[in-house]
Amino acid sequence: MDRKLEKKKWTPRLIGLLATGSLLLAFVIYRLIFADSRSSMNVDRDRITIATVKTGEFTDYIPVSGTIEPGEVFYLDAIERGNIQEIIRESGSMVEKGDTLLKLTNSNLQLDVMNRETDLYFQINNLRQTRLLLDQNDLSQQAQLAEIDYRISLLKPQYERFRQLHEKKLVSDRELEEVKEEYEYNLKRQRLTYESYRNDSIARIIQKRQLKESEARMNQSLDGVGQILDNLVVRAPISGQLTTEEIEVGQSINAGERYGQIDVIDKFKVRVPVDELYLPRVYTGLKGAFDFSGESYVLEIAKIYPNVTGGRFEVDMAFSGEAPSGIRRGQTVRIRLELGESEQATLLPVGGFYKDSGGNWVFVVAENSGKAEKRNIRLGRKNPEYYEVIEGLSAGEKVIVSGYENFGKNEVLNLSH
Repeated sequence: MDRKLEKKKWTPRLIGLLATGSLLLAFVIYRLIFADSRSSMNVDRDRITIATVKTGEFTDYIPVSGTIEPGEVFYLDAIERGNIQEIIRESGSMVEKGDTLLKLTNSNLQLDVMNRETDLYFQINNLRQTRLLLDQNDLSQQAQLAEIDYRISLLKPQYERFRQLHEKKLVSDRELEEVKEEYEYNLKRQRLTYESYRNDSIARIIQKRQLKESEARMNQSLDGVGQILDNLVVRAPISGQLTTEEIEVGQSINAGERYGQIDVIDKFKVRVPVDELYLPRVYTGLKGAFDFSGESYVLEIAKIYPNVTGGRFEVDMAFSGEAPSGIRRGQTVRIRLELGESEQATLLPVGGFYKDSGGNWVFVVAENSGKAEKRNIRLGRKNPEYYEVIEGLSAGEKVIVSGYENFGKNEVLNLSH
């Protein structure tokens, strides 16, 4: 009698399929929950630059180039036109104040000066003649007054005697009237002459004062005309080093033409062009420093020229202490111009990453995993060496500071040697 066989439900094949499916499901769940889904790429560690974030003193400065110039310059401009007669001091020589530098000659100017002097002397003589006439007129009026006073001094007692004799009937009426009329006429004449003399004296005082002032001005003009020829002899206005253009004996120099300068060589300044971007942050008193012959020298902005030319403005910087010995006019120096006070900050070295990320994110290296992960950060000020880190990085962390142009949009870099 046949027996019915029961079919097995858990065959080895079914168990194997179930096991494989479970493993696949577990792998998918792990990838969805635990695995890193960020885009990544492999990067050769030797092709990138890694720098360490640190804490230190941040100095807000910019590098600029300046030109050494004399601290004080006096330009030599010709006052009068002339031909060079003699060169007394050559270019480059040291001169003292008052030293004769060169002599000019100008025949037309000399003739003109002589004519002007003659004319001024003539006018001065006329003024003196006028003053002499005024003095003579004054003396003449005084003589008239003296004569009138003398006549009155004679007529007054005579008139008194005739009046008394008339009362005694010793003189006639006619004789008394003649004496009285002459006496009263001289009194009236005296009063009018004194009044005229007073008015004339006031006018004479004013006129003589004007004549004196005119004569003084003419004498000043005479002195000035005489000094015109002195301008043909050029003397050093200050002590220093003489620098002149290429000039030769016989060469003509026009009035107002600049033919040289005198530099005060014991004082120097530095003329520095600065990018107009920093104009709002630059002010007098800002300091800078440069190295020369192994020593560091401090400068301070003394003057700012606000005119902007070619995207730059200029400042004059003076030495805070002694200027370095051996420095020369026209020499170029590299200066670290400070734009603010130094302070402690978290520092990230400057690199090519900024042009790709704008300073908004960087790749931070995790040495234990051999990866570099993208992280958002915020940077502040910048100098030629460091960025000031506001947030997102801590001292000791390592950051890729070379360019990111080859990393695309990947968020994780797998570093390999």
